[in-house]
Amino acid sequence: MDSRDWLQRHQVTIYAASVVLAVSFGVGLPSAAPLFEQVITPVLAVLLYVTFLEIPFTRFRRAFTNVRFIAAALGMNFFIVPVVVYVLTRFLPPEPALLIGAFMVLLTPCIDYVIAFTDLADGDAEQVTAATPALLLVQFLLLPVYLWLFMGGQAADIIEAGPFLKAFLLLIAFPLTLAWLTEVWADRSDTGQQWQDRIGWLPVPMMGATLLVVIASQLPRVEDSIGQIAVVVPIYVTFLVVMPLLGTLAARVFRMSTGEARALLFTSVTRNSLVVLPLALALPADYNLVPAVVVTQTLVELMGMVVLTRIVPAWLVPTAPEPLAIPEILKSN
Repeated sequence: MDSRDWLQRHQVTIYAASVVLAVSFGVGLPSAAPLFEQVITPVLAVLLYVTFLEIPFTRFRRAFTNVRFIAAALGMNFFIVPVVVYVLTRFLPPEPALLIGAFMVLLTPCIDYVIAFTDLADGDAEQVTAATPALLLVQFLLLPVYLWLFMGGQAADIIEAGPFLKAFLLLIAFPLTLAWLTEVWADRSDTGQQWQDRIGWLPVPMMGATLLVVIASQLPRVEDSIGQIAVVVPIYVTFLVVMPLLGTLAARVFRMSTGEARALLFTSVTRNSLVVLPLALALPADYNLVPAVVVTQTLVELMGMVVLTRIVPAWLVPTAPEPLAIPEILKSN
């Protein structure tokens, strides 16, 4: 077994170790938090670069021909999820920092460790990876729109275009372009192919490093404000319960295979806390609670993912979902 296979087989253990190490730093050495915070964006950029490299762009193009999956993934994440989030956040106190933190993290679908957890549940991880650029681009375009719809003019006073544009360039455009150039180089040069092969083992370590720097940088804030942010935990847990059920139903509507159904379920439930954190950190000082609200979702979700990787293949989607029956009265029309 080579190092890449070993990392893939033990990735959950590696992620758990990263979280434990991050908690150790956050609790035992909180003064190091600013140092971890400074490297969040570059570590994320490297993570996304190696994530985009996992499947060649020729497969990206082929996967996008699966209109059914792309339509379902976009529909779940940018139509169904916003409705669910709006309903759930009605139970939060009318505190802007709590609301904007919950909106930022719950309205943005995950584009990194969703691939690993989909694979662990024997889902179609390749399809999720192929959909990543579309999910990432659309969420950055629509997040300001959703914030305006849900918070009105208050969101416009808080959110500035600069951090969103910077995040788009550093976390989407740059890694995606670099990954494409790397693949072109690999196709034309043995040296390029060797480079791509050598960094093929990086996704799991970089995911672990990202979890480490994100949690270690924000845990002191979570500890200091736990009394305020504890109210969002039931919202996050409810989201983890509701969205797998809705994802399973959507898979029946779209008549998906087993692998596609599991992939749709995971892309519907996992959220993009790691990538939206730089946006949360760029908010005005009055909203310094927002990063803690975002990272709290990471901690809740990681525990939920461990459970879902077992529940999904065993109970929710053990086989291809039965197509949703169409009432006879509709068939006659």
